[in-house]
Amino acid sequence: MQQAEEHLDVLTKTGLKTGVSKPRGDVHRDGDYHRAVHVWIFAESTRELLLQRRASCKDSWPDLWDISSAGHISAGDSSLTSARRELEEELGITLPKDAFELIFVFLQECVINDGKYINNEYNDVYLVTTLDPIPLEAFVLQETEVSAVKYISYEEYKRLLAKEDSGYVPYDVNGQYGQLFDIIEKRYKENTVARSLTLQKQISRYAPISLSAELTGLTDSDKEALVFVVKAANVMDEIFYLQAWYSNPSLRDWLKEHADTSEFNKLKWSYYQINKSPWSSLDEDEAFLSTADSAIRLLSKATRIVKDWKGLEYRAAFPLLKPAGANFYPPDMDKMEFELWKDSLEKHEQKEATGFFSVIKRHSEFILDSHLSDNKTGSHDLYIVPYSEEYKSLLAKASDLLHKAGDISDSPGLKRLLHSKADAFLSNDYYDSDIAWMELDSKLDVTIGPYETYEDKLFGYKATFEAYIGIRDDEATAQLKLFGDNLLLLEQNLPMDSAYKSEDVNAAPIRVIQLLYNAGDVKGPQTLAFNLPNDERIVKDRGSSMVMLKNVSEAKFKHILLPIAAACVANDQQEHVDFESFFTHTICHECCHGIGPHTITLPNGQKSTVRLVSSTIYFTREISLIAKTFAVNLIIKDT
Repeated sequence: MQQAEEHLDVLTKTGLKTGVSKPRGDVHRDGDYHRAVHVWIFAESTRELLLQRRASCKDSWPDLWDISSAGHISAGDSSLTSARRELEEELGITLPKDAFELIFVFLQECVINDGKYINNEYNDVYLVTTLDPIPLEAFVLQETEVSAVKYISYEEYKRLLAKEDSGYVPYDVNGQYGQLFDIIEKRYKENTVARSLTLQKQISRYAPISLSAELTGLTDSDKEALVFVVKAANVMDEIFYLQAWYSNPSLRDWLKEHADTSEFNKLKWSYYQINKSPWSSLDEDEAFLSTADSAIRLLSKATRIVKDWKGLEYRAAFPLLKPAGANFYPPDMDKMEFELWKDSLEKHEQKEATGFFSVIKRHSEFILDSHLSDNKTGSHDLYIVPYSEEYKSLLAKASDLLHKAGDISDSPGLKRLLHSKADAFLSNDYYDSDIAWMELDSKLDVTIGPYETYEDKLFGYKATFEAYIGIRDDEATAQLKLFGDNLLLLEQNLPMDSAYKSEDVNAAPIRVIQLLYNAGDVKGPQTLAFNLPNDERIVKDRGSSMVMLKNVSEAKFKHILLPIAAACVANDQQEHVDFESFFTHTICHECCHGIGPHTITLPNGQKSTVRLVSSTIYFTREISLIAKTFAVNLIIKDT
């Protein structure tokens, strides 16, 4: 029985899907734009690239040396799944997704075979970094695609391409494809001394401080409970590392293990600890590490077994450009794919897909990882996994620790919070636990769970896990009651049409704490305060609560604001630069997170939220609100 011809998704000239698919032969006959994958295997120890010789029966460039592995992305398939599948089919190499690093996208536009074959192809170019060359006898070649393989120095290969050697598929090394050679050269020829100096400068932008808080106000029971709460906070750390990127935990463990082997490695580990990922928070998420710095993993059965060869060792990869969707979505998923899939779901499923507490995954990836037959469930590749399932073992551990802490605590409000949060970790329903957090009145103040969505730069939907543990400053908390009680006044005086103002803004509890410990999504510059929860159901029903981290604010004032003032403010005016004004400004900023429209009615009459409608610009809009200055002025005038 003749196999049906592969269909490809037809793209616009700018690379967007048109919604049309056509047989592969027709696509190349008509010159339609389409997608493909290129996979390069690079051996670190020899600085060599693996090439394959294309089979003599190929329509394009038969018998020429080419990319390690390549192939079209079939209609409806994803890029990374296609790359993994092509490598397995053509060369007999089975690798997990963390072996593949997307390094760039290359548009190839050419006409060959006397105009009969038009190739307008967007290629996702992946790099697989192995420690050593794979023995040639380990490969299982697909004879209809590949006739031979060989390794060649990347410099020699670049030279052959530059002189347009007739034995090799042509690529313009002075054009887009030159990025492959530039990336390899930068990684393996870069000056270690220069990198060390750069890391030292990056680290020096942060001021190390010691946090201290008076524990004498805690009961003995709460002190004992604190031990278990800190352990649960450390679990939030583990989850956040995984949320940032799927190979991030491996990278962390590798850097920590090798930190003492050289001064350079110590610097890498130090700066990684600040950022909790290979991307620098203060440099617009520019990578300060590369896959060449990453963990080495061994796979004994990735290829055909070769006597006296222990197996394939590769670097756990991560991209130079920080993924907008972090590890909440498949790395090769774009907004259009998500929106088309979401619109096909039932209303309750759409709510879950765009909710705070779920990740989006691919059936095809699960099938590849499980070595199952390729049989998708339903017509769509994407599916939803709640946090309670995705992080099941870690959340079970955190839940157990919080239940133990709750059993020990003798503070009713804290006991309620700890038990309800422990239950929420397993049920994925955080409503009751967030109400308990808002009403917390104990000396030991605990914020723990999935809250902020800044890490999801694709949509702003998914929440990261975090923990803040502190001692409540009762005197400072009492002094700030004025601000929380005046939220309705602020709402009524917002400079906008009254139709958008809420009539039932609740007073917002404000708690001032001395921070003891934080974990999870607390990377880079440290926060001074937070206004939670972000769940619109709770904001609508109960409002929100604020927590001010006073000792962190004092440290920022001392180490950042005062030096700026010394450089920028006239000497006779510096006496007016005081901590209380700085602290008040932060309070008003947080107050303004709790006012303004949250739930809205769209032109079609449908109810929605500002967060869902504004998506990725939501928090930019929130943070840039000038209302915080307005709030200071209004409250001062009113009181």
